[in-house]
Parts: sequence; structure tokens; C-alpha cells
Amino acid sequence: DALAVALLDARGFGEADFARSHPGGALGRRLLTHVRDVMRTGATLPIVAADASPADALIEMSRGGMGMAIVLDADRRPTGIFTDGDLRRALARVGDIRQAALAELMTRAPRSIGPDALAAEAAQLMEQHRISQLLVVDAAGALAGALNMHDLMQAKVI
Repeated sequence: DALAVALLDARGFGEADFARSHPGGALGRRLLTHVRDVMRTGATLPIVAADASPADALIEMSRGGMGMAIVLDADRRPTGIFTDGDLRRALARVGDIRQAALAELMTRAPRSIGPDALAAEAAQLMEQHRISQLLVVDAAGALAGALNMHDLMQAKVI
């Protein structure tokens, strides 16, 4: 084994090479799985317009099963997210949220990542900021998809 390791070191065989040789292993998944491979897209995304009511956002949150509703402007750019945590904070602060504007309750400028980033980077970003959802945006800032911690767990990235 020591001879094999020495030979691999001499040839410059590193983690990335090992991952390509064993894509199904834990290291392979961590180094080869991209955000685009695990993100949710299209009709599966829980999306509401910026002028939606909190009730509309709650319905969409329940339908989407991601623990959030994504708030988009007319150009499909995210203006915020409304999460389970936002709901709890709003109920504690405002009480009756039926008459509140969603813009007052949502998290503005939510964390995001690009589709070409490694899924392991998404997990690291979620851990660093203590969040469980991330938006995926393209180079122009438009929504491309979203993912949550459960998506990363299902893909065995974490």
C-alpha cells in the first residue's frame, strides 16, 4: 500500500483524480456533484410575486415543501424569500399577519449560489450562515432554481 501511495504521489494523482475514478464514493460525490445536479427547477419551485399576500406565500410554501416561498420581481429576479422562520418572527412581532405586506415580513437579499458551483460549496454556505435553503441564480441574477439541506442529503453530498 505504501508503494502504491508513493507512486500515486509521484504521478500527481490527487483527490480530484480519485473522485473521477470513484464517482459513486463519498469523495467523488463531494468533488463532482454540482448545484445544477441537485437543485429544484420549474414548476417544483415555490414562487410568489412581490405583491402576494402572506397567505398566498404560506400556501405556496406548503405546496413546495422547501420551507420557503421565493419572492420574484417581474424580471424573475429574487427580491426575497419567506421562510418558516420569517413566519414565526412575524407572528411574534406583528401577531395578525393577514393584513401585513409580504415585503415587510420576508428576508430580503437571500443567500444564493450559481448552478456551476459544487454542491459541497452549497452545503458549506448553508452551514456558515445557519440557513437551510439557497436560491440558485444565473450570471444575470435571474432565478435558475433552489435547493435545501434535504436535497443535499438525498444526493449524499452531506
